[in-house]
Amino acid sequence: MSTSEKNNATDANVIMDAIRSKYREERDKRLKKEGNDQYIHIDGEFSYFVDDPYITSVDSRDPISAQHDTVIIGAGFGGILSAAHLQKAGITDVRIIEKAGGFGGAWYWNRYPGLACDMKSYVYLPLLEETGYMPPRNYATGTEIREHADRIVDHFNLRDKAIFQTAVTAITWQEDKKHWYISTNKGDSFQAKHVIVAKGLLSTPKLPGIKGILSYEGHTFHTSRWDYGYTGGDSSGGLTNLKGKRVGIIGTGATAAQCIPHLAEGADQLYVFQRTPSSIDHRDERDTDQDWVASLKPGWHQELIENFNMQTCGEMVEEDLVNDGWTDIISRLAVFAQSAGSSEEQKDISPEDIALVVEMTDYQKMEEIRARAEEIVNDPETAENLKPYYRMFCKRPVFHDGYLETFNRDNVTLVDTDGQGVIEMGGKGPIINGKEYEVDCLIFASGFEIGMEFFHKLGFEVSGRDELSLSDKWSDGIQSFQSMHVHGFPNLYIHQASQGALPANFCHGLNEVAMNIAYVINRCITEGNATLEATSEAEAAWVEKCSELPAGKAEFLEGCTPGYYNNEGRVDPRVVKNQAYGGGPANFFRLLKSWREDGSMKGLKST
Repeated sequence: MSTSEKNNATDANVIMDAIRSKYREERDKRLKKEGNDQYIHIDGEFSYFVDDPYITSVDSRDPISAQHDTVIIGAGFGGILSAAHLQKAGITDVRIIEKAGGFGGAWYWNRYPGLACDMKSYVYLPLLEETGYMPPRNYATGTEIREHADRIVDHFNLRDKAIFQTAVTAITWQEDKKHWYISTNKGDSFQAKHVIVAKGLLSTPKLPGIKGILSYEGHTFHTSRWDYGYTGGDSSGGLTNLKGKRVGIIGTGATAAQCIPHLAEGADQLYVFQRTPSSIDHRDERDTDQDWVASLKPGWHQELIENFNMQTCGEMVEEDLVNDGWTDIISRLAVFAQSAGSSEEQKDISPEDIALVVEMTDYQKMEEIRARAEEIVNDPETAENLKPYYRMFCKRPVFHDGYLETFNRDNVTLVDTDGQGVIEMGGKGPIINGKEYEVDCLIFASGFEIGMEFFHKLGFEVSGRDELSLSDKWSDGIQSFQSMHVHGFPNLYIHQASQGALPANFCHGLNEVAMNIAYVINRCITEGNATLEATSEAEAAWVEKCSELPAGKAEFLEGCTPGYYNNEGRVDPRVVKNQAYGGGPANFFRLLKSWREDGSMKGLKST
């Protein structure tokens, strides 16, 4: 490195030292010793928050007793795609059990006004080519996504295989019969050779643990159970019943960014209670380009999905086929990587210098985000409070045209809590710095149980061989092989991000894992095996591999503002073990593909 380059690196470090200090200061405000324990698991006196507001009648059917090849727990995209790939493999004796009143998973529960996907519909929606569907716009609404789930269901003739309004209460392995016994809250008793758990990341809402939360006398609901009976309107807006009402919303993540503009249009007064601002970039919605559609060749959909995934994993691509906010910062880094290796003089750039350039590029992008808030929001104090001070991927990026503009309305007040969140509630509303904000309705946009205990997310216990419970086995952290197989739990397959993939595009990860699960089950059935199970050696090796975070990732996570990406700032060995596969989603999917192509089923043992 030349003298001038070294001086530039020194200057860059001086600049970055100041922003690092600011990021640390903002992070430290938000750190709580309770970690994820600051949230309330919704049950008991809070159970009304998870009631299904969308069913028209309660299914009072008689209990079912049946035996199947495969039972799938969950009818979201994970469960639907698992059933579809089993169907393609010729395995049709499948039962799907779902607590909700229909298909869709998170897209069944989430129906709040303004709901839409945060990435392009051509990337997010699975099996577009197989179902023959082309989205009419570049960003799909929640209704369109839920309809696409139904489209896949009907394409693969899965509708009659599902039962709804049915919650699994226990799954127990019966060694003598070599099958699983599944019980439900409807008195059902199912037996299955194989069980797929596809409950999903975004299925169980959580509440902040606010002192006096039960003392609030007004109306409340969670965004994942939107109460249109109270607000009026539908997912496209028109919340006319809020006229004359004061509304509060707790949370400013992706969900809040989409519904807040509609709440502002309907309510007389809207208070937005903020712990941490999101990074709000432009979205640029438009109709699907029909000339582009006409130019597509067979295989275009998977090519687009993989192009997006590679870029969001930081890999080089010849061309950005997506061109959205997700790929913007990645393409900038790619330009640097190309230039860094373009001459002999630059080939000796150290990893530290590369990390510095990456950090500087991140900083420049976040400065653009902060400048956007300052440019759009009229009130300087509000604009400053809406600026996110953390690195780009510490929180899931948000893309919206209209959220920031909402804070220019006279009836909208941002109540910034200086990183503390709402910590106290009175009978009339949240109390911030001794002031009680009186609201007729309080809405929780507080997210889902992503980083919380797996048993809580499931809502039932899984008991494997020798009566070993999954919650006991995982008490010190998740233990798996390839994220989906667990030693001691034969013929059990789990959709989860821990020790697997957490791609920006959730549906891509679900489809890849579903494909792998269908492959394993098909091999087990066609080869006449009673069971397939991860060996203890393969499991231990995989856990060790997943516990080795890539260089700098632990420091990155610890430096991030608290959120579900870093377990609310508590990055300990157990949390590290529960992280996604360290090689990234693109490498994880390649690993699964090569494992299938090898055909030896290495890591699994049969009986």
